[in-house]
Amino acid sequence: MKYHIEFDLDFKRNSYPGKLIAIEGIDGSGKTTQVDLVTHELLKNHKVYVTKNPTDGIIGKFIRQVLSGEIELPSVSFQYLFSADRQVQQVGLLKRLEKGEYIITDRYFWSALAYGIVDRIEEEQEKAGKQILIAQGLLSHYHQFMIPDVTVYLDISVETAMNRLQGVKQKEIYEEKGKLTSIRQAYEWIKHEFPDEITTIDGQRNMEDITNDIVGIIKKKVDK
Repeated sequence: MKYHIEFDLDFKRNSYPGKLIAIEGIDGSGKTTQVDLVTHELLKNHKVYVTKNPTDGIIGKFIRQVLSGEIELPSVSFQYLFSADRQVQQVGLLKRLEKGEYIITDRYFWSALAYGIVDRIEEEQEKAGKQILIAQGLLSHYHQFMIPDVTVYLDISVETAMNRLQGVKQKEIYEEKGKLTSIRQAYEWIKHEFPDEITTIDGQRNMEDITNDIVGIIKKKVDK
């Protein structure tokens, strides 16, 4: 017997005085650099906490072993690890948001969706994306992860990413041209599906100009 279940859900929104800001992009897009630079600017007016996905916790460290190729896991198991890591992280983030802190993170759940789509190459992009949205707890009656107040996507070409990654001593399993191309395409699908949630900026310009743009976006969207 088949059962048909259909429902609409919005993302879980931040109701606290603090703000959650995520910087996304493919490997080599300059996320980590911009997290540092934007944090420096935000500290002028706010208390700021910096974090990342995966985290430096026990689960996050295990995830990094998988990313480095030291450990092999089925893609579905790998995606659930990201959810577990983020769940532990969110407990602490909510306490900081309640206190009015600004949180800036190097990637959040949009990256888990983009990279998860690439791991589900046997399925069409849209079907895989919607399944991962639910499996990751992004759209769930049982539990939802909070969507960032601001998400900035640093858009760069795959060629630029590959050039920037040439000097990296230990590359991760996704840092090769074919996968980066697929990941960038997955981000494009996400931006098309959720245009109100993500702001795209050109990540191939001068670093200072990019920082100014991100700070400007934050001021426009959440600074009062």
